[in-house]
Amino acid sequence: MKHHVLFVGSIFQSHESLSQYVLREVRKGCATIEQISFYKDGDSALLLDLQHQVTLEQKLIIVTTKQNASTIGKVLSTATEDVQVLQNGELLPQKTLIAEQGSYLLEYKQCVVNVIRIDEGRKIPPVLIQEEQTRAVIHIFDETASTLQTLLQPIAQTYEVTFELVTLVDGWQRVEIFSKRYGDISNFIAAAKKLLQKNVIASSDVMEYLIEKLASIGKKITFAESCTGGLLSYFLTQHNGASKILEGSLVTYSNTLKDNWLAVSEESLKNYGAVSAEVVCEMSEGALNVSNADYAIAVSGIAGDTGGTEEKPVGTVYIGVRSHQAHKEEH
Repeated sequence: MKHHVLFVGSIFQSHESLSQYVLREVRKGCATIEQISFYKDGDSALLLDLQHQVTLEQKLIIVTTKQNASTIGKVLSTATEDVQVLQNGELLPQKTLIAEQGSYLLEYKQCVVNVIRIDEGRKIPPVLIQEEQTRAVIHIFDETASTLQTLLQPIAQTYEVTFELVTLVDGWQRVEIFSKRYGDISNFIAAAKKLLQKNVIASSDVMEYLIEKLASIGKKITFAESCTGGLLSYFLTQHNGASKILEGSLVTYSNTLKDNWLAVSEESLKNYGAVSAEVVCEMSEGALNVSNADYAIAVSGIAGDTGGTEEKPVGTVYIGVRSHQAHKEEH
């Protein structure tokens, strides 16, 4: 099956280095590209040409600018006799099999279509079309590896996929899924989400998922960090769009700053210690009170190498999460 790359947007012709960069990234997964086409902004031929292209037996990679992405979605929906629906805050064709970070994939007759939205100056979204085997990653929480193996294996057999489990921390499993058909992976993920409901994040990157999810509902988050020393905000701000959801982070390593900045009571610090459920509860409350955020995460722990006790050994960490309606603390 041949690979055809179709550029939609005048910038891809005037900015040759951009189109060459995109082609290099596409070739990492699709070594052979038989045809490359360019369309300028507002090209009237696009609708008829695309209607013809999706009837061919090929892998069609449509690279579009942000301003043309909506038009492409409408044209594809018309060409494939489909409608658009809202998925993760973005209008996409209903027949979309996989959608991830500005890239989505669908099948129509003998044609596999991957639409990739390019934002100039940012890293290209993932190329979902691969040469042979395709792959997806999801994250599952509050389940052990052995339990997931038992639950997911029958589903994997049904949809002819294979998967590998990687335990990131206790209760957090990274699931790598492999198949030679895109629809099989999509069906496997849908079945896993139905079985495990709210425990599944169907994205390879949890931080990017968090950004997209909160941005789509207009919510913001803030952090109060002790032992992590700012790492939560660091990992979040490594991703595009973090400014849409991050209100800020307070690194309160000392008890003095926990008191002065977050209004953690001296009584709690004295009676329970800085590494405690009571203190992270007050830290998360303080973080919300000094910000315009909707959610707060507070962390306090004993990082080591010294400072641990028999009751709270090195490695003990307490985490508090809070909205304006509820809060929860875990260790």
